[in-house]
Amino acid sequence: MPSSRTSDPLTFECETGNYHTFCPISCVAWLYQKIEDSFFLVVGTKTCGYFLQNALGVMIFAEPRYAMAELEEGDISAQLNDYQELKRLCLQIKKDRNPSVIVWIGTCTTEIIKMDLEGMAPRLEAEIGIPIVVARANGLDYAFTQGEDTVLAAMAHRCPNHNQSLKDTPTQDQAVKGLLSFLPLQGKEKESQQSQNSIQHPPLVLFGSLPSSVVSQLNLELKKQSIHVSGWLPAQRYTELPSLGEGVYVCGVNPFLSRTATTLMRRKKCKLISAPFPIGPDGTRAWIEKICSVFAIQPNGLEEREKQVWDGLKDYLDLVRGKSVFFMGDNLLEVSLARFLIRCGMIVYEIGIPYMDKRYQAAELALLQKTCQEMGVPIPRIVEKPDNYNQVQRMRELQPDLAITGMAHANPLEARGISTKWSVEFTFAQIHGFTNARDILELVTRPLRRNLSLEALGWAGLVKRDKLNA
Repeated sequence: MPSSRTSDPLTFECETGNYHTFCPISCVAWLYQKIEDSFFLVVGTKTCGYFLQNALGVMIFAEPRYAMAELEEGDISAQLNDYQELKRLCLQIKKDRNPSVIVWIGTCTTEIIKMDLEGMAPRLEAEIGIPIVVARANGLDYAFTQGEDTVLAAMAHRCPNHNQSLKDTPTQDQAVKGLLSFLPLQGKEKESQQSQNSIQHPPLVLFGSLPSSVVSQLNLELKKQSIHVSGWLPAQRYTELPSLGEGVYVCGVNPFLSRTATTLMRRKKCKLISAPFPIGPDGTRAWIEKICSVFAIQPNGLEEREKQVWDGLKDYLDLVRGKSVFFMGDNLLEVSLARFLIRCGMIVYEIGIPYMDKRYQAAELALLQKTCQEMGVPIPRIVEKPDNYNQVQRMRELQPDLAITGMAHANPLEARGISTKWSVEFTFAQIHGFTNARDILELVTRPLRRNLSLEALGWAGLVKRDKLNA
């Protein structure tokens, strides 16, 4: 039974571990698919190229919209002209693909040799006639998901100014009314005008890269509450970037976008809605409720909607209830996933996280605290920049049923009798919104179901004994 006792305060610890995580240039994998008229050019060494080939190699045969500008000794020793080399590559890209935007992804090497990508981009952009966005998604970041954060923060500067678009709109409307006032509106035109007239709140822009189907689901959930989404950053096409400026409200859908949030507030003068993230039915409901509260709209039917989703997850909840999980820390989704799993009835021993922006994740942390209080469980320790050696020692003592970890540690932990799940799978899976909660639990329960199958076959004891002996 959930407890009504006062919850313990959140406690944060910081260790001195290395950042055992993917390289942030891996963000190319999902961003080039999201922004359909883009081309990503990664400027780095052979090591970067090997990483892209290994991590994204399946996509090579589909002629993806990304490429590698490989730095050689002549580039590093300044014997070659960086501008001419990049110009040659970009002209080739323009000829072959003709994208609406070219995104230069800087790497560790471009940082070390002080390559002035930001200085070259405007000059080359004017010369070839294609926008060039520079994003330094290098290994100096804390987690690989922050590569997307860097790209979106850079792309925010290219969004049209909201105030300017407002100045232009009345004259366009007047011209349309003057020419077409005698024609009756039909079909979608009439519906579009009615929807525009019915918007009773300031513009709302959501930021974070999600598959188109998930974007449609979240748009629909907000539409049910009479909230219209003016646009997304990133948009499906670069030419459809949303207008930003004073009076525009923005809200994030992922916990690793703190740099983008800061850019939107400080540079574009937008107002940030600090809300929990729409991961799990509880998080999605809290996310929608917070947006509704900012716009003074009374939420309608959210409690029933959440209950309906939980009822549909009963088979998974019976499997995870009472099981324990340990987050080693990898992709900055850890707090949101832990909060959802606690609501599912799991015991979370520790939330390891490479980097914690307490201001950007304030609402998510508050929801974590509230969830622990309602479920009657202690708040798990939150360890920033965890030391993996210390974590392994703690796991030996706690013996969790599941460890959610980076790929580097999965096999060693399995060899010691601890079931694991790759955290990177949650990055690429569809986990946002009401309808995708089942996908989260499908990933979490896969190792648990495998263990149950082994027990049914009578192999579990033998396998575990072999692991412990190893």
